[in-house]
Amino acid sequence: RDTGPPPRGGMGSRSMWQGDGMSQEDFMAKDECIVLDENDAIVGHASKKQCHVFSPEQPRGILHRAFSVFLFDTQGRLLLQQRAASKITFPNVWTNTCCSHPLYGYSPTEVDTPEDLASGAPQGVARAAVRKLDHELGIPVGTIDPSAFRFVTRLHYWAADVVTHGPQAPWGEHEIDYVLFAVADNVPITPHPDEVSDYKYVTFDELRAMMHPSSGLLWSPWFRIIVERFLVTWWPDLDAVMAEGRHVDLTTVHRFDPTPEHMGGAGQAGPWLDLASPPPPPRQPP
Repeated sequence: RDTGPPPRGGMGSRSMWQGDGMSQEDFMAKDECIVLDENDAIVGHASKKQCHVFSPEQPRGILHRAFSVFLFDTQGRLLLQQRAASKITFPNVWTNTCCSHPLYGYSPTEVDTPEDLASGAPQGVARAAVRKLDHELGIPVGTIDPSAFRFVTRLHYWAADVVTHGPQAPWGEHEIDYVLFAVADNVPITPHPDEVSDYKYVTFDELRAMMHPSSGLLWSPWFRIIVERFLVTWWPDLDAVMAEGRHVDLTTVHRFDPTPEHMGGAGQAGPWLDLASPPPPPRQPP
């Protein structure tokens, strides 16, 4: 883990990201996530594996930056994906269109500064979103321009993957997640079988039916939080979100513990983020 000077635009020796012929284990070792403090300030970078290990030494892994894309069509339907069985963290779960990480060390940069966020259009996470939409769903680069994304807000959450790996799960997520909306029609989709096992466009009512416990479907913890806390309000206002920035919040980092089924893991992590209090000052998780 490197906790040296924060990465700035253009830093790093690598050029464009390449994922051809690489396994999930390869990505865990190669990809460098952007490490943060609890106020979303960059403090370094670390491998994807280091960030996602839950252990007694780091009960909630290492806090890092992420993004979640919500891609709608002009009928207002949301594109969902089911993560592939070969994924190391949270396999087989249904979730939003695309969820991944902006990475350190590439050009053009995927590292957003506070000034980028204050502009309302952080292009680092948007570039990362375009990259991963191509890699995961086969949506060609150029189909959705980075400038077409509407940044909505940030979500700080953590979750141990005990549903997949059992009570002593060595894997989980601990992220400040940048939520991105986009609207596009006639999007070509060719899922990568090691990333996505299924996909589906849904209305809000169809999503609620899919998320009912009787369906037996698994859902990502970050998507469940976003749906229950925010999407019930945002989705009916989709046109206003995209056209005029309704519900956009450039300053708040919303903080949520996971539901009980995603607590625990190898570090026995329990409730921590207090919904009723303001964002805490920087500190290390206990």
